[in-house]
Amino acid sequence: MKHWTIEQVAWDRFDPAKVEPEVIPLVKAAAMVERNGDDYALYLKSVFKDDPDFQQAADNWAVEEVQHGDALGKWATLADPSFDYPAAFAKYREGFKIDVKADASIRGSRTGELIARCMVETGTSSYYTALGEASEEPVLKEICRLIAADEYRHFKLFYDHMKRYLERENLSFPKRLRVALGRIGETEDDELAFAFHCSNDPPGLAYDHDRCLAGYMGRAMGFYRFRHIERGMGMIFKAIGLEPRGRMADIAAKGAWRLLCWRRDRYRQALAQQAVANSESASLARAA
Repeated sequence: MKHWTIEQVAWDRFDPAKVEPEVIPLVKAAAMVERNGDDYALYLKSVFKDDPDFQQAADNWAVEEVQHGDALGKWATLADPSFDYPAAFAKYREGFKIDVKADASIRGSRTGELIARCMVETGTSSYYTALGEASEEPVLKEICRLIAADEYRHFKLFYDHMKRYLERENLSFPKRLRVALGRIGETEDDELAFAFHCSNDPPGLAYDHDRCLAGYMGRAMGFYRFRHIERGMGMIFKAIGLEPRGRMADIAAKGAWRLLCWRRDRYRQALAQQAVANSESASLARAA
């Protein structure tokens, strides 16, 4: 059951004067990934094909994920009326494929699959919280608050099912940790980068993973504050079976914050280099 609907969002409060231009490309890309939730549900239902309770949970989860995408897509269209959300998503879905008929989890076990889903929900809950707190535009702030709350509930959903499967599969702590770290590392794969390409690049511009990843991460990472990383680390520790609060979690959060700042600066440098290259290309074109 949905906890809110798109119609309940106060769209009449949209204030274009408070839209931060750097936020628009991020919202467009996020809409692609969220809207693709129904394909992820098909994958999960295939992996858990003999578990009707989880299959129903996956269906309910997908309904909310799709709504996230549609809400973000609607906001992006308000912020940039030239944005064709349905066309961008069609392009994304055509180019980014998920194995919806998988016989088994790519994580090696069902427990591992559910830990990976916990990592995703940790990341999205933290991200939308950070984005919403940073935004001055009232409608985006409301949407991010609603989505972040959903994503936190989704974390609990997958965590509860993970505990159930952990009792059956008894996945060791090193394996749980490996799955968690591996899924976190996948933030640099094609999912977000290709979403940025489909929703932001002009027609005819070829997909370049590194350029698009820098375009997304260089902007997105700037909205995080240490408190978001600290909260997220507690959720990660809980998912892998460690105490979510305490000295070890504090040390891990501080290390993760330093890593994020380093990556943020690296992506921003790549963005700046892209801007210089684009400027030089434009100058050459005018001189020709």
